[in-house]
Amino acid sequence: MGHRGAPVATAGRDLVGPAAGRTHRGADRQPAVIARVRRLLRQRSVARFAVLLVVLGLFGLALLLAPRPDVARLPGLADRLGALAPVAAIGGGALLMVALVPRTAVTVVWGAIFGPLLGAGYMLAAALLAAAAGFAVGRLLGREFVAERVRGRLARLDRWFTRQSVLGVISVRLIPIGGFGLVSYGYGTTGARLAPFLLGSMLASAPSAFGYAAVGAAVVSPDEVNWLAVAPAGLGLVAALALGARWWRAERTLPAEESTRSPL
Repeated sequence: MGHRGAPVATAGRDLVGPAAGRTHRGADRQPAVIARVRRLLRQRSVARFAVLLVVLGLFGLALLLAPRPDVARLPGLADRLGALAPVAAIGGGALLMVALVPRTAVTVVWGAIFGPLLGAGYMLAAALLAAAAGFAVGRLLGREFVAERVRGRLARLDRWFTRQSVLGVISVRLIPIGGFGLVSYGYGTTGARLAPFLLGSMLASAPSAFGYAAVGAAVVSPDEVNWLAVAPAGLGLVAALALGARWWRAERTLPAEESTRSPL
């Protein structure tokens, strides 16, 4: 009897053994992964880039949870601010865009509070500050990581940003690839130059600023809006199409020129 029970026990151990081994190996991998993450975070560039991602994630979460403004209470806000209205409009708008609030939404609200012309003017000044702040944060926290680790097509894209002119910045700003603040952070992680970036950001933002501010003003006081303020938005659409076509032609001719320069 004792001899007949032994094979059963052995078979049971054979069946349990592989599963137990896989579980044991999985448990061994977890400390290894944690140790690898810790080693990466000890590198300054990785730690800074991780901080940038966490900050952007927190901004995105706050954007989802933040309450929406009451439209009916917006018109009287400018009177309550008094002489501080320009400072509050420019500084507050910059902070909102740095926190990834869409520039379109802020411009509409600013138009409702300050009117189409003042709202657009304050918004452009706020956009300039927000672009500079986002670029600086992206350069400080993300540039070293990108410069060390990008390869292949991403490296060619980084070189394109490095030699980019004002026209290139305008083209990227007019393409709906991300919010104003997110694009500013992204530009900071590349080798782009600050002056063309700021000038291109302002020129790309100007036409739509007047149009969206006029829309916001019309929501609260439709009889008082001069719809000629929307004219720059139409000009901006024409300019966007022209700049996009020119950028596309430049990108098509660049590889051909580089191939002719390279030795056989």
